[in-house]
This record gives sequence, structure tokens and C-alpha cells, in this order.
Amino acid sequence: MRASSVLARRIGTAFDDGIGGPGGWWIVIEPEIHLGSDVVVPDIAGWRRETMPEYPAGPAVEMPPDWVCEVVSPRTAALDRVKKLPRYAQSLVRHAWIIDPASRTLEVYSLAGEHYSLIETFEAEEVGRGEPFEAIELRLSDLWL
Repeated sequence: MRASSVLARRIGTAFDDGIGGPGGWWIVIEPEIHLGSDVVVPDIAGWRRETMPEYPAGPAVEMPPDWVCEVVSPRTAALDRVKKLPRYAQSLVRHAWIIDPASRTLEVYSLAGEHYSLIETFEAEEVGRGEPFEAIELRLSDLWL
């Protein structure tokens, strides 16, 4: 829970609010997203405002996001990695992050064709810049208790 709330604040401040970052995004915590007949709820999702000019109104969003982040736990790891990640790729979500608080890692994926390609992994106390949010540095130590 800490990882997703801290990350949403950092990304949201810079990219949704435009404070200390470029703005231009809608960052939403646990949105209900309808991808065809599937309903998914990522921990955090983001839409570029050029893709979705208006903030999502109503209880569900039918437009695939440009970025999703899943914070895995022992209970949700298989669902997040085996079910949701391929569904995001199928819906052309260009960027996906997986945060694993138990191993203290952040995996950054980019859509390459029909599947995701792991492009970077950050761990423990590292400071990194993960696409599509490379305009700001993220201190991973802030995500862990």
C-alpha cells in the first residue's frame, strides 16, 4: 500500500499537477478500466491528456491507459503478472511497471509488438528514471517501509 500511495503522489505531482515536472497526464489510483469484456483495476494508471483530453468521468473508463503500475503481493503476483500484464499488452497499453515491495524492485516494461519487453529494473535504494516518466528521478527507498 505504501509503495502505490508514494508513487502516485510523486508521479501525480509532477505529471498530473505539473509541479516539478512537465504535467500533461491524468494519474488515477485504482481506476476501473473496461478493456472489451474484461474489467481490470490497476493500482495506478495514467493517460496522456493528448490521448484523453477530459478527466475520466463516471465509475469506469473504457479507454486503455498509456501507463499502468501494479504493486504485487504474494496474493496478487500471479494475477498481476500472468493475467493482467498480457491483457494490458493486448489493449496496447504502451508502458507498464511492476513494483514488488518484498524484493524491493521496480520493473519497467515497454510494449514491443504484442508483448512487453523489460527495459529496466531498479532495486533497493537506487534512484532511477523510468519511462514514460524519465523527466523526474524516483528514489526507490521512499517506496519501502
